Amino acid sequence: MGKLLSISFDFDYYPLLIILAIAWLIPMLMTFFRIKRIPTVVLEILAGYFVGKYLLGSTSQESLKYVEFLALTGFIFLMFLSGLEINMDQIISSLPRRRIRLQSVFRNPLIVGLIVFFLTLLLSFVGSLIIDNFVRLENIWYFSLIMVTTSVGIILPVLKNRGEVKTGFGQAVIVAAAVADVFSIVLFTITAFVLKEGLRFDLLWIMLLAGSFIVLYIAGKLLSRFSFYEKFTFQLSHAASQIKVRGTMLLILVFVVLSQVIGKEVILLGAFLGGLLLSIFLHKDRSLLLLKLDGMGYGFFIPVFFIMVGVKFNAQALLEFDRSLYVFLALLIVTLYTVKVIPALIWSRLFGFRKAISGGFLISSRLSLIIAASTIGLELGVISEGVNACFIMMAIVTCLLSPVLYDQINKKSKFPADKTVIVGGSSTAVLLARRMKMHNRDVVLIEKDKVRCDEINGKGIRCIQGDGTDVSVYNKVKLLEQNYVVILTPSDDENIKISGLLRKDMNHERVITKANKQRIQKILNKLEVEYFDVTRLVAVAIESLIIRPTTYHTLIESFESYHVEEMEISNSNIDGVQIKDIPIHSDCTLMLIRRANNMYIPHGETYLKRGDVVNVFGTVTALDDIRSKFV
Repeated sequence: MGKLLSISFDFDYYPLLIILAIAWLIPMLMTFFRIKRIPTVVLEILAGYFVGKYLLGSTSQESLKYVEFLALTGFIFLMFLSGLEINMDQIISSLPRRRIRLQSVFRNPLIVGLIVFFLTLLLSFVGSLIIDNFVRLENIWYFSLIMVTTSVGIILPVLKNRGEVKTGFGQAVIVAAAVADVFSIVLFTITAFVLKEGLRFDLLWIMLLAGSFIVLYIAGKLLSRFSFYEKFTFQLSHAASQIKVRGTMLLILVFVVLSQVIGKEVILLGAFLGGLLLSIFLHKDRSLLLLKLDGMGYGFFIPVFFIMVGVKFNAQALLEFDRSLYVFLALLIVTLYTVKVIPALIWSRLFGFRKAISGGFLISSRLSLIIAASTIGLELGVISEGVNACFIMMAIVTCLLSPVLYDQINKKSKFPADKTVIVGGSSTAVLLARRMKMHNRDVVLIEKDKVRCDEINGKGIRCIQGDGTDVSVYNKVKLLEQNYVVILTPSDDENIKISGLLRKDMNHERVITKANKQRIQKILNKLEVEYFDVTRLVAVAIESLIIRPTTYHTLIESFESYHVEEMEISNSNIDGVQIKDIPIHSDCTLMLIRRANNMYIPHGETYLKRGDVVNVFGTVTALDDIRSKFV
């Protein structure tokens, strides 16, 4: 028993102490100095280089072994979380459900993402051939694969900060990045296996991973049908058990061990598939479990990986290029951007030239995958230490430069187009148009009946005669992706048909309609269309008249004097400032603050942050004043 419980205390924890101190200090300093444009991992790599040179230089390799194990675990966790970031529901919903027509190809984000990827792969190979004329490359195909990579982890935060994740353009960029991640990892794995083992039947063992993915997917589907399983997992998800976290770690190791059986170069794909599988099953639990996994990964393992990348960075390896170093770096950075920007021009057909170019620069961000692919290539001997060092440098440059270029080219309008398109010329539609105009928002109605259309125009409201089921009418009103479309025709079937046209064929996100029946609500839910229940609204209005009559009359009868408005805080000057330190207009009140998935009732001690959505009640003048401070 004594031997079983004996623990060795011979490990040297000094290297881990230094690394974790750096991992803790960097976010603190970035927050203190308000450094927001630089990703944390960039500073971790840079800090790791100096730590390795000046603080860990005399540390024995034996002492660094367990730190390298933790770094490898961080790398596996990073690949797992990369798979978890991919929204499989989004990709599945992008699959064509009808015969593909030429005009609908460019509106499908998945098809366009595939076209962008294969064009990028072709251009990368051509670019590698050109570079090979100046600097000798060991393996042109593998070198071109490294340049295909992108970084969903950089792209998502940029789009989230600008509120573009749910727009058609944002979805197109995210799907293209996800496709690049999936396909590049598969191609890396196959290429690395062939380079090491040769083109043999053993390559088919990689199918074992695909088979395991399918088997575990089916098992997960079957388990989810049993109520006792959900009951047990809920009971054991908290306190000491944390069964979902344990299950996630088990899932990662199942794929990692299977990958090791096939070959260590397959671990990358195995960890990624584990994250992809969990992504399929995470829906309502997503935020809670992701919070725990992010805490484990980004709180401990992943920083160790990136800092160790810096520690292991060999600056002396750059000397192998001699005088050709600057030529190689210049060719590399130009090629890394060119191979992404040119294919992205396919988006100009839908979103315009500026947005397409900016999207190309954004998907040029590279970080974890390019470092991983380069490291594997170094181990396989298909790239040199100097080329590996250059790719690490390019990862830092692209993830710093790409978001800045994106913001500069695709500048966010300070006063976005607030046009609302209303389909249907009912009295409700006319009343809505009048109320929207009181908010200084442009409104245009679409009505089939010519007599009714002329009548609405006679009331001073812009109305266009046309059929809401015809795509050309939306081109006529110059529908933009940020515009809301409200469908208020008398027919439920017609509302559904128009909703389907806007969501599926036009990929328009902001659609609102009405639904009184559960059958219709289910259809609209599948289409991801916002809807309101007229019956419920009437009941709520009567309830308000009985329970809170003063509030009801204030909002309804004094509409022209007082308004409730949502404002997203984008002014960096009040980021981190307490409400009591902001001169709030006397004729308005801050009612509610939404931060991510949480709601807060504001008070004087509350700190405001960029990205907060604040509900403000007050007069038009007061709202204009508060808007000038917040936006």
